[in-house]
Amino acid sequence: MIKYKKDTDNIVTLTLDMGDRQLNLVNHQMYQYFKPVLTHLQKEKAKGLLKGIIFTSAKKNFLEGGELDYLQTSVDAKEIYEHSLTLNKFFRALEHPGVPVVAAINGSALGTGFEFALACHHRIVIDDSSIRLGHPEVTVGLMPGNGGITRLLWLLGLEKAYTILTNGKKYRPKEALKVGIIDEIAKDQKTMMEKAKKWLLENKEGRRPWDVEGESIPEGTAKEPKIAKVIQKLAAKLSKETYNNYPAPQFILNTLVEASKVNFDIATKIESRYFTELVLRPETRNMINTFWYDYNAIKKGINRPKGFGKFRAKQVGVIGAGRMGSGITFNCIKKGLKVVLKDVSKPIAELGKQYSKDQLTTLVEQGTISAEEKDQLYANIVTSAKPEDFENCDLIIEAVYENEMVKSKALKDSEQYIDEYAIFATNTLSIPITKLAESSFRPENYVGLHFFYPVEKVPLVEIVKGKQTSDETIARAFDFVRTLGKIPIIVKDDWGFFVARVQNTYILEGITLLQEGYPPALIENLGLQAGMPKGALAFADDLSLRMVLKFENQAAAHYGSQYEPHPAVSTLNKMVEGLDRSGKFKQAGFYDYTTENKKLWDGLKEHFPINQTDFDIESIKERMLFAQVIEAIWCLQEKVIASVPEANLGSIHGWGFPAFTGGIFQYVNNYGFDKFIERCEEFKNNYGPRFRVPKILKEMKKTGKTFV
Repeated sequence: MIKYKKDTDNIVTLTLDMGDRQLNLVNHQMYQYFKPVLTHLQKEKAKGLLKGIIFTSAKKNFLEGGELDYLQTSVDAKEIYEHSLTLNKFFRALEHPGVPVVAAINGSALGTGFEFALACHHRIVIDDSSIRLGHPEVTVGLMPGNGGITRLLWLLGLEKAYTILTNGKKYRPKEALKVGIIDEIAKDQKTMMEKAKKWLLENKEGRRPWDVEGESIPEGTAKEPKIAKVIQKLAAKLSKETYNNYPAPQFILNTLVEASKVNFDIATKIESRYFTELVLRPETRNMINTFWYDYNAIKKGINRPKGFGKFRAKQVGVIGAGRMGSGITFNCIKKGLKVVLKDVSKPIAELGKQYSKDQLTTLVEQGTISAEEKDQLYANIVTSAKPEDFENCDLIIEAVYENEMVKSKALKDSEQYIDEYAIFATNTLSIPITKLAESSFRPENYVGLHFFYPVEKVPLVEIVKGKQTSDETIARAFDFVRTLGKIPIIVKDDWGFFVARVQNTYILEGITLLQEGYPPALIENLGLQAGMPKGALAFADDLSLRMVLKFENQAAAHYGSQYEPHPAVSTLNKMVEGLDRSGKFKQAGFYDYTTENKKLWDGLKEHFPINQTDFDIESIKERMLFAQVIEAIWCLQEKVIASVPEANLGSIHGWGFPAFTGGIFQYVNNYGFDKFIERCEEFKNNYGPRFRVPKILKEMKKTGKTFV
């Protein structure tokens, strides 16, 4: 667990090595392992035989976060609190051996692992762009709970600490140095250890600012008027952005405020109390379940076809240098892949290449990569107007205009120049893969890869399997998406696939509410309050009302005589055909885009008069969420989506289903099957058959199954 080595200068190097694990991990037994070591070090100090301590790692990481299994299953508040206090005591002991302590960080240090590093007096990191540092706990609904918040407060001040703790970012070494959470970077292991020893020899005493009389928190405490104004600003911004649906950032702010008013040791107890309460919140359990367990199930290939070796593309062809093709190109070169970017002319392809250059320049300015790395990555793009240049590509992604003829031509022009093992993928939103594959020489190698805009920010990709797409092609597509660091969900080639199909129900329900006479501003605001990223009418405009109609027409074709028209269709037809307002691209939809800031179109009052004045706010919010959940269950029943983890993460990352619910199926688990089915029946009676319960849900209720 801990390797002890002492040199002739009385500097001890302690190397972390959890022998039974691939990575070093903080758990609730760690203090017991360290206790005798710390006792021995204190005795050495008393004898004058200790001048400093270096912590480093024998693993590829330094030290990472606590065991989520323990937190996810714990239900005893006292036990969680005492566990947090034990780790607090451990980290406090690291600060008090009476000599300076350096964390020589040779791999990633995240979460509780970074709290360990913060408890050391000095932090030096190898300048390796694969290393990640910081506190990403908020991304799974958690917060640091073992002194990490309090230490960042004292090191950076309240506002800077809040920003770092709530953005959930994993910092590369240069970024971490820039924001102030580490002290130095070193070019390699040898230099790092030399710097660590040098610092120890130059600093005889190990005391932190919070243990020195007269030292204070940078910028001040919550008792001071200027910081009180900062807190008001942060609280207002948080409420506006989250509608108080996410407790973790609120608890972080509360901890920072209260901790700034008391001494360090009391502050860490306050932090532990908030941490304990947060662990037991349902929102936290939901987010841990989805962003950790569901994510890892997908990452391990829960639905990847078995029996095929791992595929690693070396060169990728991209057809189309528009916003999607340029984004895909940038994502590929970021991961070290070579790209042939083709458009109808080389100058147009060069514009797409310029997009990558601009993105890389931003990364350099942020300290994420070096100027040398930027030049190396940028050199991986070759522009072209000739399909012959795809000859050595392992995979081609077509990202041209959403038109069947245009896409088919791109396929025919290019496929003849690639070998029989290469994959051809289309980034289509709405055209059936099976239909497009009719133009292919090798339909078994043809697949849908549906990226989402903006490509560099949305982590989801839908892998769409056509009727003739082979399992090997799906497996290879899965591996490629994972190479890009994205989340692959495998979906059936059906109308709207999964994401667009379910997203459309939210849009349609919002339009139906407008048709029923509810104020448009109310509809939009309640969508936001329910946890959606934007209102249903704004979603409609962004997608385009014609596309919303297209999906509904595809549903009609799919279900044939069983299709029941959605009540929103008449409003959509009126907007598109009667009023010539088809959305944002047209600069005219439910919103008006003629002013600097978009606003709801004034004409809505005339064409869709408000006649609802008695609002059941919770019912409206549930209608918008239930519409999505029911459609997702239909997708599961019809095998459009194959697993609960894919549906949960697909719903959150694909169109923004509220993350605090844990995703679209976890929402039902939380709501309760009996209660959910009863509410569906009520909605069906009041609003129509679109709220009827799919058979699969009734069967699950009978057998006592839940969505897992």
